[in-house]
Amino acid sequence: MIRRHHRLLDRSSWAALRGRLAAVAGVVAVLAAVLTGTAAGPASAAPAAAPVSSVSSASSAQLAVGGWICRGTAVPPGYVITSYDAGRCNGAGASYTQPAQDPLWICASSPIPAGYVLTDHVTGNGPCLGDAWLMRLVTDGVWTCAGSPIPTGYVMTGHYSTGCRGIGSWFQQLAAPGLSICPGNPVPAGYHLGAYNGSGCAGLGSWVLLRN
Repeated sequence: MIRRHHRLLDRSSWAALRGRLAAVAGVVAVLAAVLTGTAAGPASAAPAAAPVSSVSSASSAQLAVGGWICRGTAVPPGYVITSYDAGRCNGAGASYTQPAQDPLWICASSPIPAGYVLTDHVTGNGPCLGDAWLMRLVTDGVWTCAGSPIPTGYVMTGHYSTGCRGIGSWFQQLAAPGLSICPGNPVPAGYHLGAYNGSGCAGLGSWVLLRN
């Protein structure tokens, strides 16, 4: 009887031990599920991503198609300013932007995209409320206004002091060996300056362009 009683006690102890182990295993499983994000229920749901600002999206969409932009807003690449309105943007003023094209009158503060030059100039109370410039694509042999960009590969070879309605104009050509270029002109890659002529470029002086 004594041995049988001990045997029953042993079986009861093992049953209790197995129950405790099962409970511990269950707790571990739940903890693992929570930590790995696989547990069901609201607590385990991933937080929703923050929505993108609608203001930023609207601004990007506006810049992509041009139109009116408030003073201080960047002009999109490839676009130019063609008009001002001082009453827009709650009195701060606004600029009208549109894609560059040939020809096009642009305002004095407008960016000038690569490959374009300024070929005429007017002042007054037009759409730009001041100075305006005629922008065109550069060609080999074109008179440009003083201050116009010099596109890569081009040089200034002539000067007319009263051109461009009195502000002066410069003749631009594609660089080529033997051309005489005016002072202040960048020397194109692959070239260097040769002999100097004091009477060249309408008395401003000029240098012969030579291949390296």
